[in-house]
Amino acid sequence: MKEFNVNLKQISTEPDPYQPFLLSQGIQVGDLVFISGQAGYADNGKIVAGGFRAQGEQAFSNLDRALIAGGSNLNNVAKVTIFLTDMSNFDEIVELRRKYFSLPYPADSIVEVSRLYTPEAMIEIEAIGVVSEVRRDVG
Repeated sequence: MKEFNVNLKQISTEPDPYQPFLLSQGIQVGDLVFISGQAGYADNGKIVAGGFRAQGEQAFSNLDRALIAGGSNLNNVAKVTIFLTDMSNFDEIVELRRKYFSLPYPADSIVEVSRLYTPEAMIEIEAIGVVSEVRRDVG
C-alpha cells in the first residue's frame, strides 16, 4: 500500500496491469474504495478468449480481486458502471449481475461505448465499494 497523503491510499494487485499507464487500480478514501475499470483480461494482460460471456466473467473476477485488495468485496459494492461495446449483450449483463451481486443490488449505470482501451475488449466495469475488513495485499 502506498500512501500519498492523509486521505488517499492506492489499491493494487499483483500483477498490476495499470502501472505502465500511470493509473491506479483503485483508490481508498476513508471507508470507500473507487475501483478503476476492470476488463476481461487475464494475468498476462491479454483479453481472454471465448467471447462476451468469458470476458464478463473475467471482468467480474478482476473487479472482485481489486475490491478485496482495497478491503471490500462484491457484496459491498454501492455503485457500478458497466461499459459495453454492444448493448445487445444487455441480457448477459443481467445474468452476470444476478450471479455476482445480491440484495441490495448496487446502483448501476450501463453504457454502450464505441470502443474500449483495446479493440478486443467488449466490457469494462468500474465500482465504488464500502470497506468491510482490514486491507491486505492480494496477488
